[in-house]
Amino acid sequence: MENTVYVRTYSPPEVNKAEILRYLGKGSITHELDELINECITEAGERLSYRVCYGVFSVKHQENEICFDGVKVESRDLLKNLDGSSCAVIFAATVGIEIDRLIKRYAVISPSKSVIFQAIGAERVEALCDEFCKDVADEFGMTKPRFSPGYGDFPLEFQREIFKLLEPEKLIGVSLGGNLLMVPSKSVTAVVGIVK
Repeated sequence: MENTVYVRTYSPPEVNKAEILRYLGKGSITHELDELINECITEAGERLSYRVCYGVFSVKHQENEICFDGVKVESRDLLKNLDGSSCAVIFAATVGIEIDRLIKRYAVISPSKSVIFQAIGAERVEALCDEFCKDVADEFGMTKPRFSPGYGDFPLEFQREIFKLLEPEKLIGVSLGGNLLMVPSKSVTAVVGIVK
């Protein structure tokens, strides 16, 4: 079954510094660290792009297997997550390649900044996913929490199926390596159940 795949571009979501600190493994912030984080946020600023591609797929359950319009996966955890869902949004989201370039560049000249850019990239892509999931809930009503390949027993190998369904390489510039890691690294794929 042919499904339409849509693309959305977002404005930068509000920065959550507490989340950046969490990714850094810091419970509190010093003045010096705060200044360094602010410098990195400013430098990343306009370089990041916030893009999502997604489709809406029917969901059928059979024992431990879920079928999305003919694409099957076995996962008890995903089945539990999608309980009560007759369809689901499958999406890929990214903040682009520039954050990877900053991480790589600063790994040589300022390792502490490189680590901060890693944390900023993680916070940025999560904030993008949160914005997108809010939009999905606004459009479709009640939704389940997003669930990504690699969570619980939802196999990471399902990334390949998501890439076949959405073709994010063409639409938002996200590719999948043989090791199932995405490039740009600050990218996410997930399933969001729609309760109807």
